[in-house]
Amino acid sequence: MTTGFVDEPRLAGLMAREIGRRALSRLGALFRHPLPFAGGAPLPAAMLHDLRRGDPSIARGFYVGHVWLAGQLVELNGRSPFALKDEARPWRAELHGFGWLRHFARAGDALSCEHARSLVGDWLRLGRRQRTALAYEHEIAAGRVLAWIAHAPTILSGADAAFAERFARGLAAETRHLRRMAGSAPAGMARLRVRIALVAAGLVQPGAANAVRQAARVLGEELDAQVHADGGHVSRNPAAVSQILAELVPLRALFDERGVPAPRAVFGAVDRMLPALRFFRHGDGSLALFNGAGAPDHHLSAALLAHDETLGEPISQMRQSGYHRLAAGRTVMLADTGVPPAPDVSHDAHAGTLALEFSSGGRRFVVNCGAPVRIEGGWRRLSRTTAAHSTLTLNDQSSSRFSRSEAVDRFLGGPLLPGPTRVPVNREESHEGQVLTAAHDGYRQPFGFVHERQLFLSRDGRRIEGIDRLFQAAGRPHRMACDEPMGTLRFHLHPDVEVETAGEGLRLVHGEEVWWFFSDGAPQLEESIFFADAAGPRRTRQIVLPLDCLDRTDLNWRFERQA
Repeated sequence: MTTGFVDEPRLAGLMAREIGRRALSRLGALFRHPLPFAGGAPLPAAMLHDLRRGDPSIARGFYVGHVWLAGQLVELNGRSPFALKDEARPWRAELHGFGWLRHFARAGDALSCEHARSLVGDWLRLGRRQRTALAYEHEIAAGRVLAWIAHAPTILSGADAAFAERFARGLAAETRHLRRMAGSAPAGMARLRVRIALVAAGLVQPGAANAVRQAARVLGEELDAQVHADGGHVSRNPAAVSQILAELVPLRALFDERGVPAPRAVFGAVDRMLPALRFFRHGDGSLALFNGAGAPDHHLSAALLAHDETLGEPISQMRQSGYHRLAAGRTVMLADTGVPPAPDVSHDAHAGTLALEFSSGGRRFVVNCGAPVRIEGGWRRLSRTTAAHSTLTLNDQSSSRFSRSEAVDRFLGGPLLPGPTRVPVNREESHEGQVLTAAHDGYRQPFGFVHERQLFLSRDGRRIEGIDRLFQAAGRPHRMACDEPMGTLRFHLHPDVEVETAGEGLRLVHGEEVWWFFSDGAPQLEESIFFADAAGPRRTRQIVLPLDCLDRTDLNWRFERQA
């Protein structure tokens, strides 16, 4: 299959930069297993609080040999988990990142502490040839350092002096490796997490003031580069906001505990991102499913928002990140109104421009399919297509493009190749309600059309109206010439929504909330998949409206809440 370099020169540039980055990383890998200090290494002098809630049942699973990580259950059958080489990459990545130590900390009993210590000891005893290269990828190595610092009390509870010294040396060696490799970290979350881990490691090491100042300065620069003024992340992933906050909020507290002034960029990023997190939340606490967001972590969101001192209503738009929020009464509607992120930070981005979600009374009704828990294989690519979003597709083609080569995707991580280059937006309010109008040109190149979507939310929140239109792009005759419907408008329903045809419309029921759907023409109900569930993909339904572009170029539709 062609790599697509002829059609997309940016792929060639991405490939060249990635080859250079990997070459630099391999140079650092020559020293991947440094010898420990000749003398002793200090134990962490402070703790980094882990805001993610642990599950003691997962810790018990380790004990009996049933290990649940990254949405996959693996039977150990008496083997060390670190000896496994053939399991799925996401499972192994989570294993070597050690974030699962929070489950042992949550259990808190002496047996759990002993088992956690035993697992860390197994890893420390691995020979240099036995440690998989995956464990030293930047984001995984940074996660391991952060987890060891955060859960040192659990690991060291009841430990003898020999283990404590071995653990301290191991942590120091991992930190040195991370510092040496920091310059070759990939753009985006991996680079940011490395910088956070280096600051945290410096803060808990006695007498590391100079190292902390330097690491904090670089972290501040990275935060300024990656966190927009509106609090969104450059990846445009709502889940990235909570992931970054989950490490920045404890880091800010650690600065205070150690009596070290935190850089202004850390405070600024936290203060911007907490309102952004509130912006993306539906009434049930779940984050909107745009650009890589998946199964919700309600406890983490609640723990983070406890630090939000604004305590006001969520903001209505995120201009730099490209999102709008319309809320009235019990109804919340969120829309993606931005261009795709830059290709080098788009590995989790979706082709969902102009997609919407809405919830009512804490019940989600219209959603996007979201990102699967297991981020590998065909499910991941399917979840990123425009058809997996509540918006309009043309000719079953996505509004943004992907590489046509699986080999390129594996090497580059599956970047999104931008389709829309402009998304003009207009928002108005009147005594009747809020009107949001946006358009994108992602279908201009292949089909000669611009897609415009107009959304209206009544002042009482009881009515949502929409119009999806196709306009012929200036100077481009449209290239569609077939008798079949070329356009398809989709509204994916949350799996807990019960839907039935009733008269000329559809009746949607979720708990005590009842809504009706009406549209031009007869809406069809089809099967769909909801990926964003911790237990795995769930079957659901979608409302489908065909649009024959040779016959008409607009569709009117509305949702009304039952009195």
